[in-house]
Amino acid sequence: MSSRLSVRLSRLLNMIPYFIAHPGISAAEAAAELGVTTKQLMSDLNQLWMCGLPGYGPGDLIDLSFSEESIEVTFSAGIDRPLRLTSTEATALLVALRSLVDLPGMVDPTAAHAAIAKIESAIAGGSISAESVGSRALPQEAPAVTAVRSALARGRAVRLVYYSASRDAVSERIVDPIRILLVDDNSYLQAWCRQAEGVRLFRFDRIEAATALAEAARPPAHAAAATDGLDLFQDDPAVPLARLRIRADYAWVLDQYPMRKVGVYPDGDLEVTMRFATLDWMARLLLGFGAGVTALDPPGLVAAVRDRSDAALAVYREAGYPPGPMRTEEA
Repeated sequence: MSSRLSVRLSRLLNMIPYFIAHPGISAAEAAAELGVTTKQLMSDLNQLWMCGLPGYGPGDLIDLSFSEESIEVTFSAGIDRPLRLTSTEATALLVALRSLVDLPGMVDPTAAHAAIAKIESAIAGGSISAESVGSRALPQEAPAVTAVRSALARGRAVRLVYYSASRDAVSERIVDPIRILLVDDNSYLQAWCRQAEGVRLFRFDRIEAATALAEAARPPAHAAAATDGLDLFQDDPAVPLARLRIRADYAWVLDQYPMRKVGVYPDGDLEVTMRFATLDWMARLLLGFGAGVTALDPPGLVAAVRDRSDAALAVYREAGYPPGPMRTEEA
């Protein structure tokens, strides 16, 4: 069974006890609570008519009475309780929840900790009391993160104060939130940036301040496409491109920075390219790698690295320290 079908089957089987516990709930309310669209919910309800006990006759299949205004289960086929987690599944769920809590913006930390406490209580046979759960000191969410999550939920535009690592600068901009994403173990706000007139990803731990505005968020229809703006380092020809030589024992750099390998030298060194926002930032980055990374192009970057290297060596000479081995940048 594919993972997609497995997820849907679990959702279908858990819907029956949910609707038994919420008789007469509307499709819109149920869809919001179950985290699906109304269209998907109605499709699931139609699918449930084909599920039930062996025999698959009129008295064996699940029966429901539903419309967009009201949903009721008239025959449950014995599926009256939610699926129970095995110890392995419960442990995996706890690990996942705790990981999400550590990523700003991904979940409401209060709700996540409440879920963690309930799972822990179930694993312990109910020995964890509600009083002990309530008395735990929960980590506080950063105000900027709370503001962004709230604005997204209410469909509001947001004014951000954001630190851009690539430009080493703080800027203020108004954005229209689209969704919250997890990319490469970091949480991001995907939003339409009115200043840049495009979809951008804003890393939560670099949002210094956020204020929800009274006006509604208005991202263009095309901006909400699932894959729009998900590439953190798009190959934009308008952004300068550096050509670098990476020493073989510095190959780990490719895992840490948005570099594209374009060739391999006979000695094992790598030739890569990397987009960068400002010459000043890129020169400082390369100097931090010492002899492990060499700037090959563009000439302005090569000159900037050489000039900064010469200036640093001059300071060492004035202080009486012998210069260490340096790798000359190639033009």
